[in-house]
Amino acid sequence: MVRLMKGLRPYYPHLAGVIAALLAQALAELALPTLMAEIINNGMIKADYAYILKYGGYMLVVALASTVFGISANFLSALAGTGFGRDTRNRVFTHVESYSLHEFDQIGTASLINRTTNDITQVQSLLVMGLRFMVYSPIMCIGGIVMALRLDAGLTWILVVVLPLMLVFIGAIATRVVPLFRALQAKLDKVNLVLRENLTGIRVIRAFDRQLHETQRFDQANLDLTQTAIRVNKIMAVMFPLMMVLMNLTSVAIVWYGGIRISQGFMNLGGMMAFLQYAIQIMFSIIMVTWLFMMIPRAQASAVRINEVLDLRADISDPPQPARSADPLATVEFRDVSFSYPGADEPALRQISFQLRPGEFTAIIGGTGSGKSTLVNLIPRFYEVDSGAVLVDGVDVREMTQQDLRSRIGLVPQNPVIFSGTIADNIRYGKTDASDEEVRQAAQVAQAHEFIAALEDGYDARIAQGGTNLSGGQKQRLAIARALVRRPEIYILDDSFSALDFKTDARLRAALKQETANSTVIIVAQRVSTVMNADRIIVLDDGEIAGIGTHPQLLATSAVYREIVLSQLSEEEIA
Repeated sequence: MVRLMKGLRPYYPHLAGVIAALLAQALAELALPTLMAEIINNGMIKADYAYILKYGGYMLVVALASTVFGISANFLSALAGTGFGRDTRNRVFTHVESYSLHEFDQIGTASLINRTTNDITQVQSLLVMGLRFMVYSPIMCIGGIVMALRLDAGLTWILVVVLPLMLVFIGAIATRVVPLFRALQAKLDKVNLVLRENLTGIRVIRAFDRQLHETQRFDQANLDLTQTAIRVNKIMAVMFPLMMVLMNLTSVAIVWYGGIRISQGFMNLGGMMAFLQYAIQIMFSIIMVTWLFMMIPRAQASAVRINEVLDLRADISDPPQPARSADPLATVEFRDVSFSYPGADEPALRQISFQLRPGEFTAIIGGTGSGKSTLVNLIPRFYEVDSGAVLVDGVDVREMTQQDLRSRIGLVPQNPVIFSGTIADNIRYGKTDASDEEVRQAAQVAQAHEFIAALEDGYDARIAQGGTNLSGGQKQRLAIARALVRRPEIYILDDSFSALDFKTDARLRAALKQETANSTVIIVAQRVSTVMNADRIIVLDDGEIAGIGTHPQLLATSAVYREIVLSQLSEEEIA
């Protein structure tokens, strides 16, 4: 929590204003019982109405001042709290953007979403509400005790008995509640995870008729969260009635023994009423502390989770003295590259070596799990190699800045990501300053112009979140257009033709050949018809290269490639 609160430094003036306003409000509140005692002793008992009006006016001014100071404190604490929440969300989001895919896998997307939203909101709420309690309550408690002692030291033994009891009770409650709040946040993560999986996989769930199973999964996670929340609330529900009982018993004790002291001449009526008010202020300040104790454990658990995100450093970082190729050569080279996923028993890639040159169409093919996507993910340095080196333009990617490296690459992922907005916005995601003509040209090469032109608003047509109002082939073509508009040195198309029909596939490959004549193009594909006309085909099998060459060469020399071809084409088509 302390480390996270360093983000409050820009709001120190606001916090100083809150403290000053709360101090002034507390002093005003502490003055009111004394003024009331003056009115009772010297005004009401003596029937001096002028005195009553005079001190009543003082009380009105003090009450109005207390209200103004209270509003000011609320306003400034809201500014500091919400500003801190905004800045912390920016810090977390910016830091998460620097993560490699390993860190995303380590924490989990659902947990990252929860930490960026719910957890930061918990800390923000503590600042907005808890700041007043942390400042106002101690002042009222200490000031009330001092004023009560000044009025009558004989009655303060009641407070000496009650206040320690309240503090011990609050401490006992806090020791039980803090672990439950930590568990509550973890179980909220679980609910978020199951819900996210259900929403993103709704088509698969319905296709396999697994609605009942998923409902049971969600019910289990939801019930687990609910039971923990009920346990927390049961404990907290016991606290406030007991506090009120203690406060009322204290009031009865003060009136009882205060009446005795008045009858003995040690105290006057106004003093007893003022003492009662100070005792209530002290008790209420302690009740406010109980509210604080209810908020702090959950905010503390949330702060720990936020710090876990901020403290987690990416495995992949820019070198202190980055290297840069003098000329854009558009070359890619793998030198004895091996790679294993964290926790894996076997490497995903073993001793991979090849070189790609500009103007060449290189295809990568292999069975499921052979390492095709893993291989191309090493080029933009989404993962770090275990051994060997990946070179782009003759420079090891580990010696380049990530921005420099990725600015040379146009990537179309295996599952195309489409953002909400217009079609033109999605294509311009690859180049924000692209002209309308550049956007249209990229769409034409990607064979997307025809279906875009058929839409009512054309390139200004709105796309739903995730591209749910587009077909799989349309999403793939938009993703390809996004890479094309960038005009990078290196194109990586990771199984980006799988949703296209054979006719569109052929037209797209022909258009790409002309558009990328000076670039290096890498296509990952499952279909033989997509790769058979490539300048070079790399065959992967169980993380190793099983052959490199053209289609006729591999048919003659690679048993793995021939098996893939025979599984898709007949002997007549091969001939």
